[in-house]
Amino acid sequence: METAYVLISCDLGSEAEIIDELKQLTNVKEAHGILGAYDILAKVESDSVKSLRDTITWKIRKLKRVSSTLTLMLTEGQE
Repeated sequence: METAYVLISCDLGSEAEIIDELKQLTNVKEAHGILGAYDILAKVESDSVKSLRDTITWKIRKLKRVSSTLTLMLTEGQE
Protein backbone atom coordinates (compact mmCIF):
# COMPACT_ATOMS: atom_id res chain seq x y z
CA MET A 1 0.00 0.00 0.00
CA GLU A 2 1.35 3.42 -0.98
CA THR A 3 0.66 6.31 1.40
CA ALA A 4 1.09 10.07 1.19
CA TYR A 5 0.13 12.98 3.38
CA VAL A 6 -0.96 16.09 1.50
CA LEU A 7 -0.77 19.53 3.10
CA ILE A 8 -3.31 21.84 1.47
CA SER A 9 -3.64 25.62 1.39
CA CYS A 10 -7.03 26.96 0.44
CA ASP A 11 -9.07 30.14 0.28
CA LEU A 12 -10.05 31.56 3.66
CA GLY A 13 -13.34 30.11 4.87
CA SER A 14 -13.43 27.21 2.42
CA GLU A 15 -11.81 24.62 4.71
CA ALA A 16 -14.97 22.74 5.77
CA GLU A 17 -16.27 22.56 2.20
CA ILE A 18 -12.95 21.21 0.89
CA ILE A 19 -12.66 18.67 3.73
CA ASP A 20 -16.15 17.38 2.83
CA GLU A 21 -15.12 17.09 -0.84
CA LEU A 22 -11.88 15.31 0.08
CA LYS A 23 -13.75 12.74 2.17
CA GLN A 24 -15.77 11.80 -0.94
CA LEU A 25 -12.62 10.83 -2.90
CA THR A 26 -11.95 7.08 -2.94
CA ASN A 27 -8.25 7.16 -2.03
CA VAL A 28 -8.53 9.86 0.66
CA LYS A 29 -8.65 8.02 3.99
CA GLU A 30 -8.59 11.04 6.32
CA ALA A 31 -8.91 14.83 6.03
CA HIS A 32 -8.51 17.29 8.90
CA GLY A 33 -8.36 21.03 9.38
CA ILE A 34 -5.02 22.13 10.85
CA LEU A 35 -3.38 25.32 12.11
CA GLY A 36 -0.15 26.73 10.71
CA ALA A 37 1.18 27.42 7.23
CA TYR A 38 -1.34 24.96 5.71
CA ASP A 39 -5.08 24.63 6.26
CA ILE A 40 -5.85 20.95 5.70
CA LEU A 41 -4.00 17.63 6.11
CA ALA A 42 -5.18 14.69 3.99
CA LYS A 43 -4.01 11.09 4.18
CA VAL A 44 -4.11 9.38 0.79
CA GLU A 45 -3.64 5.64 0.23
CA SER A 46 -3.57 3.59 -2.94
CA ASP A 47 -2.29 0.29 -4.31
CA SER A 48 0.13 2.03 -6.70
CA VAL A 49 2.23 5.18 -6.86
CA LYS A 50 0.57 6.05 -10.18
CA SER A 51 -2.91 5.93 -8.68
CA LEU A 52 -1.71 7.95 -5.69
CA ARG A 53 -0.16 10.56 -7.97
CA ASP A 54 -3.31 10.71 -10.13
CA THR A 55 -5.51 11.28 -7.08
CA ILE A 56 -3.30 14.12 -5.85
CA THR A 57 -2.69 15.73 -9.23
CA TRP A 58 -6.05 15.35 -10.96
CA LYS A 59 -8.49 15.31 -8.04
CA ILE A 60 -7.12 17.09 -4.95
CA ARG A 61 -5.15 19.82 -6.73
CA LYS A 62 -8.09 20.50 -9.09
CA LEU A 63 -10.62 21.16 -6.31
CA LYS A 64 -12.02 24.68 -6.44
CA ARG A 65 -10.51 27.03 -3.85
CA VAL A 66 -7.37 24.88 -3.33
CA SER A 67 -4.44 27.24 -3.89
CA SER A 68 -1.44 24.93 -3.26
CA THR A 69 -0.38 21.54 -1.94
CA LEU A 70 2.71 19.90 -0.50
CA THR A 71 2.91 16.11 -0.76
CA LEU A 72 4.86 13.97 1.71
CA MET A 73 5.25 10.36 0.53
CA LEU A 74 6.08 7.60 2.99
CA THR A 75 9.30 5.70 2.37
CA GLU A 76 9.03 1.93 2.43
CA GLY A 77 11.01 0.29 5.23
CA GLN A 78 11.21 3.40 7.44
CA GLU A 79 7.83 3.13 9.10
